[in-house]
Amino acid sequence: MQTPSTTSTSRKQTVTHVLFVGLGGFAGATCRYLVSGAVQRLVPLAVVPWGTLVVNVTGCALIGGLAAIAESRAILSDSIRLFVFTGVLGGFTTFSAFSLETLRLVRDGEALLAAAHAGLHVVLCLIAVAAGDALFRMLLR
Repeated sequence: MQTPSTTSTSRKQTVTHVLFVGLGGFAGATCRYLVSGAVQRLVPLAVVPWGTLVVNVTGCALIGGLAAIAESRAILSDSIRLFVFTGVLGGFTTFSAFSLETLRLVRDGEALLAAAHAGLHVVLCLIAVAAGDALFRMLLR
């Protein structure tokens, strides 16, 4: 049975966690917007939306490396994990944008490009997570 003080503490912790996720999400989404836009300006005539691919691959590499650190060192508090993983990286990498862009390619009659776009995302992001994990595990030895 919870006492009024434990209920109050639990609510405060929940509010704190929500704030950490929200602030991290703001930071991650802002970074996604800036990075994706910069890539699209560098490759303005690209048929495939490279900005989203760069963001997703980068985010996957970061989450792989940071998860390796968090798991092997156990140095991140719950609040920091929520801020970094759910907030920042959740806001930075988004497969919803990827999915919409792929659907648009299909609707524009570019099924082959859509398949290539989807395949690149899946393969490169899996490789990036594995590489980030391996790199940070090696650095932590």
